[in-house]
Amino acid sequence: MDGIIPLYKERGMTSHDCVNHLRKILHMKKVGHSGTLDPNVDGVLPICIGSATKVVDYLMTHRKVYRGSVTLGFATETEDLDGQEVDRVAIDQPIAASTIDAVMAAMVGELKQIPPMYSAVKVNGRKLYEYARAGQTVERPVRTVTISEFKRTSDVVFDEQDKTQRFDFEVVCSKGTYVRTLAVEVGVKLGLPAVMSSLTRVESGGFKLDETVSLETIRQRLADDDTGFIFPIDRVLSQYPTVAMSDEQWAVVKNGVWLLPDEVASTAPIVALSFQKQIKCLYQRVNNRYKPLKMFSTK
Repeated sequence: MDGIIPLYKERGMTSHDCVNHLRKILHMKKVGHSGTLDPNVDGVLPICIGSATKVVDYLMTHRKVYRGSVTLGFATETEDLDGQEVDRVAIDQPIAASTIDAVMAAMVGELKQIPPMYSAVKVNGRKLYEYARAGQTVERPVRTVTISEFKRTSDVVFDEQDKTQRFDFEVVCSKGTYVRTLAVEVGVKLGLPAVMSSLTRVESGGFKLDETVSLETIRQRLADDDTGFIFPIDRVLSQYPTVAMSDEQWAVVKNGVWLLPDEVASTAPIVALSFQKQIKCLYQRVNNRYKPLKMFSTK
């Protein structure tokens, strides 16, 4: 089997757990995910199987969309509800919704982020959360991410008893964005501690939440010899013009032969070459020639 499974990752599981379960369910080793989800986050987790593992990098270029909630008034060591509380400030005068909206709007565009200590980013060969669990801190790399949309999607609810405020949001962002850190940064700009109190990924790799299947659904459908939940790699490569190859062209392309523009019949910088209605590779134009960029299959 080859293709992409838009898996619904349940809360309480790591992304690696999902891969391990699928290896057992599918009885195959070549299984990989694109874009880690924290254990307490649910939603879309595209899984590549077989030769489709070669398109993981292309899946990662697609936008990601999350829906979640921010709670103002306290902070944790992990920036979500999994960690221990490290700061709390009672909100006596509720923050106006318009003030929150203005702060969120100002965060749209390119944004520099420092990965949280409780994350899987590696520094000097060790994951940051390993340093954090050992009570150590290290200098973390600054990364630039792109926030395309960041908006409030609910009323701002003030909790009179806890002296906190909560609101729901939706964010459209690039790969590498830490949404937990976005939540904290909203608080920083408002002069308050904050935490991401809930999160669901509703789009990733071009797949949306309503297209996902659970591990249990996959088991049931396989028992009925139904593999309709596996998408071809064509779905991920739709941004590239597709050029159908003749038998003669495929015979040389599978060996990496370069092509002339008139053989490709395209002026695009990158084209997807298909044979018998399946994309086999990507070719890139270099100095008036098309050369192999990525080969997915030679069969």
